[in-house]
Amino acid sequence: MSSSPESQDPEYVRLTRIPMGRETAWVKPDRQVSYGHVLYAAGTLECSPAAIVTRLTAFGFADIELPDGPLPLTVDPVDALLIKEEAYNLSWLGLGEPVSLRHILAAAGRTGRSPAHAARRLTDFGYAVPAGHPLPETPDTRDIVLIRRERGSKGEWLEWGAQVPAHHVLSAAGELGYSPHVAAERLAGLGIRLPYTPEPGDERILRYGVGHLAWPSRYSSVPSGHILDVARETGRPQAAIVARLAELGCGVDAPVPDAPEADDFLLLSQELDGRAPWLPVNRAVGVQLRHILRASLVTGRTPADITERLATLGHGLHANAKVPAVADPEDIRLLETVDRSFLDNVHLEHVLRSASLTGRSPADVAARLTGLGYRLPDEVEYPEIRSAGTGTGTGAVAA
Repeated sequence: MSSSPESQDPEYVRLTRIPMGRETAWVKPDRQVSYGHVLYAAGTLECSPAAIVTRLTAFGFADIELPDGPLPLTVDPVDALLIKEEAYNLSWLGLGEPVSLRHILAAAGRTGRSPAHAARRLTDFGYAVPAGHPLPETPDTRDIVLIRRERGSKGEWLEWGAQVPAHHVLSAAGELGYSPHVAAERLAGLGIRLPYTPEPGDERILRYGVGHLAWPSRYSSVPSGHILDVARETGRPQAAIVARLAELGCGVDAPVPDAPEADDFLLLSQELDGRAPWLPVNRAVGVQLRHILRASLVTGRTPADITERLATLGHGLHANAKVPAVADPEDIRLLETVDRSFLDNVHLEHVLRSASLTGRSPADVAARLTGLGYRLPDEVEYPEIRSAGTGTGTGAVAA
């Protein structure tokens, strides 16, 4: 630290060493004073930038970065933070280069300002903000995530007027946990070009589930039951809905019938109530056998008929499964206790667990699971004695 008389002057210290959180904005006479320091000093000390320049010049600072145009008359302390660079060390936005969209959004999020406000104030300060790109008037700290190209890493950043594919919208929305339609509208508001124009009806087309599973991601497909539901509600043809989803970057997981049957909504709903959440296609292990048996009880149709219709709708049953001729509530209760697929082997511990939860004997459980198509490869003599469990199962059968 200099020991000159000026360096001991309290006003000198106030002008050259300004606290900023855990950091300190400070300058030395033998280095250029950045314009950002001038503005931040003006905002912090509640005086005009011109007064800061005058006092620094009087203290011997000959090299001060200044804009070509006039200095702003006043600087709000919060707006002064708009010129802080996103860096590990304290640095200021330079005057020589156009301001990037990333800086606008990061600075706006950091200060709680809207992107439009941040752009206006930086323009007022004399920074080169590209013209012709209107920005949102509402603040949103998530904007900076929307313009990151690579999800889950620092990646690269979209610049003014960049164009993105539809899957960018889905990925960004998935990372932020909100609707792809909201993400698309915000991106368009930020001046990012999309391969489609967001439409009000997109919100309904895209929402097919509940909670964090309500929206499609880049790697997921929309259940066909959802397509039928939207068509029923809006009157739009299924083909038009599928086509719009394709424009939005979403696929459909199964064929969508042109003329759905009356029971299709029930069969395709996970709770067999004709409403979301809709049954997803599982191409590895197929539709659950208990869903088929429950649907049989709800509709009065045979399990074979239900199996055939679901297969037509893209929900095939695994080849190892054996469909009983009649749906038995006891089979449903048993299947609710089994956490194995028809691809897995069922071992002694799985049989004993199901026996305990259903109150049936291990021998009875083993025989019935074998009859339904499960593989029990172990050579075990299962006891005929019933478990001491309650025998109430894990839940009631949907009727």
